[in-house]
Amino acid sequence: MPARLQVAIGQYSSPGRKPTQQDFHGACLPAEPALSAKGIVLAIADGISSSEFSHIASQTAVRSLLEDYYCTSDAWSVKNSVERVLAATNAWLYAQTQQGLGRHDKDRGHVCTLSALVLKSGTAHLFHVGDGRICRVHAQALEPLTQEHRVRISSQESYLGRALGIAGHLEVDYRALAVAPGDIFLLTTDGVHEHVGENFILAAVAAHADDLHQAARHIGEEAFQRGSPDNLTVQLLRVESVPDAQAGDIRQQVAELPPPPILEPRMVLDGYRIVREIHASSRSHIYLAVNEETREAVALKTPAIDVQGDPACLERFLMEEWIARRLASAHVLKPCGTARLRRHLYVAMEYVEGRTLAQWMIDHPRPSLDAVRGIVAQIARGLRAFHRLEMLHQDLRPENILIDATGTVKIIDFGSTRVAGIAEAMAPGRNEGIPGTAQYAAPEYFLGEEGTPRSDLFALGVLSYQMLGGKLPYGLEPPKTRSRTAQRKLRYASLLEVRRDIPRWIDEAIQMAVQPDPAGRQGDVSEFMHDLHHPRPEFLVRRHVPLIERHPVLFWKTLALGLTVALVAVLALQAAAR
Repeated sequence: MPARLQVAIGQYSSPGRKPTQQDFHGACLPAEPALSAKGIVLAIADGISSSEFSHIASQTAVRSLLEDYYCTSDAWSVKNSVERVLAATNAWLYAQTQQGLGRHDKDRGHVCTLSALVLKSGTAHLFHVGDGRICRVHAQALEPLTQEHRVRISSQESYLGRALGIAGHLEVDYRALAVAPGDIFLLTTDGVHEHVGENFILAAVAAHADDLHQAARHIGEEAFQRGSPDNLTVQLLRVESVPDAQAGDIRQQVAELPPPPILEPRMVLDGYRIVREIHASSRSHIYLAVNEETREAVALKTPAIDVQGDPACLERFLMEEWIARRLASAHVLKPCGTARLRRHLYVAMEYVEGRTLAQWMIDHPRPSLDAVRGIVAQIARGLRAFHRLEMLHQDLRPENILIDATGTVKIIDFGSTRVAGIAEAMAPGRNEGIPGTAQYAAPEYFLGEEGTPRSDLFALGVLSYQMLGGKLPYGLEPPKTRSRTAQRKLRYASLLEVRRDIPRWIDEAIQMAVQPDPAGRQGDVSEFMHDLHHPRPEFLVRRHVPLIERHPVLFWKTLALGLTVALVAVLALQAAAR
């Protein structure tokens, strides 16, 4: 059986010498599938002692994190999910501060510190703001993993430089580190770590290794004995085992479901009657089928024989359905909803009767600018659905764009899609190679870099160029460039060479989208779409384009002719001199 994420947790909290408890803490150990998808969360908050509302702030901070984090998309990274939850919590706390006594005196507002640990797969994600503390406990020492956000005025005076509820904008420290079985993490409020020494903590953890609750209590009570005037809260977490890299129950399905037999027309597979084969490749076969229960036409995708013995390929195959179920866009292919028992390995998607963008370009060798803009706008809307969920399609090409009879455009084939929330659960350093098709892959992939939304933008820019110009902006050169220096030598072939009817600013917008350096591209696909309809001022400035860029063949012919003329002249002068 594959290993699962297992931990031991110990917690202790006491008002100490204070009449009220302003600390708040909590932990959430969910069952599957949330355990694999989102992980385990520990959080500890400390309200400021000068405010009568600080206990509300600390409770709100911890509870909203423990509850709302698990409501965020499984596709989001831990960092994105937690930061969004904390931003929303901070906005609420700051609004309460502004409406109450804290409007003119932040020491009386809804303000608290927060330190949190999210353990997902084999990675610990740390979030910290304020003067709490997170440490890793080693055999001989404590390893501090956070820094206090306390500004020291003197040995007697200090104030919080950062905390929840102080300002409208929240800046949170984030850190991610790999973990292994046996790793122990310690979270404390300042009432504890300012009064208990490192050696005592190490001894307490070692003495109560079988009962971390008792270890946490021992540390908290020691802080009280040493005169701490503050609330006392301690959390301990020990990693017992980490899971094998997986995405939810995808690996289990791969292990349990056999590949389907070779399908032929009129065969029935789990209630789907096969009509005909639509497409076949080295990775998969796609069939038109009819759901015998609903009479709905569907596209059944099955793994090709060549990949049926490759678990990694089969996992990516099933991930397509996982991805499709989380996307909500009219411009992304939808999965078929069914509650029937699946007995074989396949994916059922909506059937779109239409043609690929590759065929559309054959049928429209010289399309109008408006027609191209209409298609690009729909692809962009589909890509935005991916990017909102921290997904990258990574294989945008003419064969993966469908256009139905009504002109609606849909993005298909999610076999190369990168999901941030899944990628961070994979084994560190795992190299998936160049995603997608080389001719449309962004240059940064050939440098071994991870993609960004600007990588999908590059592919969209290439498609826009190809629809208008009938070729690729850099030919077949980008896959050959494996260094920044080589990529800087790539030369963009202006669309104006083949389409004089295209405004120069359109060519400039597309050239920007396909810049080899991602930093030179538009910020996202929405910005690119705006540039295709509204020229930037800099695009309207007629800049001088060197002849070698505008007409490289003519440049070299002219240069060769000039050199020939010069050589003839030199020879003539030499002959005359004799």
